[in-house]
Amino acid sequence: MTDIATSPPPAAVSARRTVGTAEKVANRAAGLTLRGLPHIPEAVKRLMLGGRSITVDGNTLDTTLHLMLAGQRALGLDGLVGDDDVVTARAQLELLSASFKQHIPVASVTDFTVAGPAGPIKVRHYRTDHADAPLLVFFHGGGHAMGSIETHDDLCREICRGARLHVLSVDYRLAPEHKAPAGCDDAYAAYLWAVDNAATLGADPARVAVGGDSAGGNLSALVTQRARDDRAPLPALQVLIYPGTNAAAQTRSMTLFANGFFLTRHDIEWFKTTHLDGTGMKTDDPRVSPMHADNLSGLSPALILTAGFDPLRDEGRQYAEALRAAGTPVDYREYGTVVHGFANFFALGGDSATATADFISAIRAHLTRVG
Repeated sequence: MTDIATSPPPAAVSARRTVGTAEKVANRAAGLTLRGLPHIPEAVKRLMLGGRSITVDGNTLDTTLHLMLAGQRALGLDGLVGDDDVVTARAQLELLSASFKQHIPVASVTDFTVAGPAGPIKVRHYRTDHADAPLLVFFHGGGHAMGSIETHDDLCREICRGARLHVLSVDYRLAPEHKAPAGCDDAYAAYLWAVDNAATLGADPARVAVGGDSAGGNLSALVTQRARDDRAPLPALQVLIYPGTNAAAQTRSMTLFANGFFLTRHDIEWFKTTHLDGTGMKTDDPRVSPMHADNLSGLSPALILTAGFDPLRDEGRQYAEALRAAGTPVDYREYGTVVHGFANFFALGGDSATATADFISAIRAHLTRVG
């Protein structure tokens, strides 16, 4: 193992080379805007919005996120995917996330690699100073095509600090270079490595959980199902943060929130195309859509979190209901006032911070009860 380097990560270097000047300026301006949001009084935010609010399905959008989305539109940015070219889209996301990173302190952070099915997999270990603490194997979001250890560094640090556990963040392979099921194969290999090596990391081998946001939530559900099918040790908990559970779904929330709430329907379709085209897999293949598994019984307890203003809201809710019907214990929490991606927006304050603090507390509570 080697300590994390102080030089810029390769993804950030690539971002500087790939994104044009206009995009850099827009993303940096967005980052500065986001940094300022926590310091704006609520009354001033409402004034900046002209007293307007957005209410859908009985939920009123958090003022901080409403202002963030208005600022995004003002800068000519729309949705999570900033460009249909995957290299540019990745670079924009890396730059944006780096522009308001907090570098939350934890006991230590170490980068190393573990053996994967197609070569070494980069992982990052966030160590807690609590003895024999649980371990969360974390898979980042980004539609299986974007995102990285770097884009989710602050979230992993916050989970490590707030839940008082170790976090092992996994840099699994991405599409289109590595289409399904390559990312899931890496995720599963990393999870099995973590089970075998938890004690080496200073963690409790009896409490190894999996979790992730969006695509990472999808991978967490798939890894849990694969562990059961292979009769491998089950995760102590599966933490599914606004997960994609059914790529074939045509839900009400997909229509209600198709545009204007950070993750768009265009983004979702682009992710599916990037991840699946040429694989021979359909969107209802259980290797990519855990909702379509033949059997949902005998799985790890699940903590499932959804956002009220998210196209993926209903499929997360439906997966929770299906797990419960199959006898799997489920703690389902829907945060009605926030959007997809709120876990990465906790630094902005408002309801994103409240929701993130709540689910981190829930992770700690669930894993404290294990054993």
